Amino acid sequence: MNFNVEFPDLQPGRLAIKLSKVGERSVRSGHPWIFSDSIIKVKKDGKSGDLSIIFGSRSNDVIGVGLYDPDSPIRIKMLHTGGPATIDSEFFQKKIEAAYQKRAPLLLTNTNSYRMLFGENDGLPGFIADVYAHVLVVKLYSGMWFPYLGMIIPKLIELSGVSTVVLRLNRKLSKADTFGLEEGTVLYGELEDENVHFVEHDVNFSANVIHGHKTGYFLDHRHNRKRVGELSEGKTMLDVFSYAGGFSVHALVGGASEVTSVDISKQALEVAKYNSGLNSFGGTHRTIAGDAFEILEQLISEGKTFDIVVIDPPSFAKRAKEVASAKKRYAELAQLGSSLVAKGGILVLASCSSRVIAEDFFEINEKVFSNCGRAYHLEDTTFHDIDHPIGFPEGAYLKTGYYRF
Repeated sequence: MNFNVEFPDLQPGRLAIKLSKVGERSVRSGHPWIFSDSIIKVKKDGKSGDLSIIFGSRSNDVIGVGLYDPDSPIRIKMLHTGGPATIDSEFFQKKIEAAYQKRAPLLLTNTNSYRMLFGENDGLPGFIADVYAHVLVVKLYSGMWFPYLGMIIPKLIELSGVSTVVLRLNRKLSKADTFGLEEGTVLYGELEDENVHFVEHDVNFSANVIHGHKTGYFLDHRHNRKRVGELSEGKTMLDVFSYAGGFSVHALVGGASEVTSVDISKQALEVAKYNSGLNSFGGTHRTIAGDAFEILEQLISEGKTFDIVVIDPPSFAKRAKEVASAKKRYAELAQLGSSLVAKGGILVLASCSSRVIAEDFFEINEKVFSNCGRAYHLEDTTFHDIDHPIGFPEGAYLKTGYYRF
């Protein structure tokens, strides 16, 4: 393969690591994170990407292997547990092939966009790989991966069959040494247009793989978007926090008579309109830019109702101290949403805050609805789509409830 850049020629060191009882218990349980305060002995200073060989406290046998990340409180991200392992091209190939097989049922549908690697949940912490048609977008959340790109990316290309690879870096890495690999670098092939068209269950979309959020689009709600589309024939629909119009476009293609997309970003709403224009439909697509809470209050004051209301906000609790506030905001959205659903209609409420666990999220909604004076029942709850497997407790973030009023 002919790449457009040279991958960093870095030779990772090897670190012998002893952990506290808590840290060792975590490794033996298969958890991928080792925090700095769990390390009680390391023979030398570690560099980003060094192989961390974890030894048991009693047996002195190797119990796991991870990558050292001196720039994170999660100091070691585990690659393998249960004994020693050789971290080489073959090791990564097996990880990638196992991940790809999990996605196989999705790829039998008319869908050419999917998450090929989901970080810790596929055994490669902090490494994301998303496919949009012929373009693979790799997003790194840690500099520890730079020594291994030359082993991993050819395997991703080979298995996915893409013709272009784009590199995205999280904000933290923008301040670090990235060895000449910058945000938005086209590592392989050519990118004629940064807006890449792709298909999701027969519906056409686009992702800006250079400047879009994350890798360009949010793939995790795919199954919920499909379901909303199937429910939408002849219906009116409100899509709150619509971003690029995922739910809106599926509803329009599904035969909705009118769809209203609400988002604070005018730019995102332009993308939503662009995405809807990639498809054929007979309904009307309206957009409203502004603060979602204020717009919902305004719609209620106007006496508006909708057959389907979807409320899918961004994460409200990125830190532990934000959890209480997040729960109040979810309750408020449940209250507002229930006031906008027509008789016999459906309210779809979602949360992507991993710190607000599913049990608490659904309980918040039920408490609000029990006090709202309207009869309702929970039709279903859904979680991650097939290309976002859950490999450890913190990896479970997405939950969605379907409430019929």
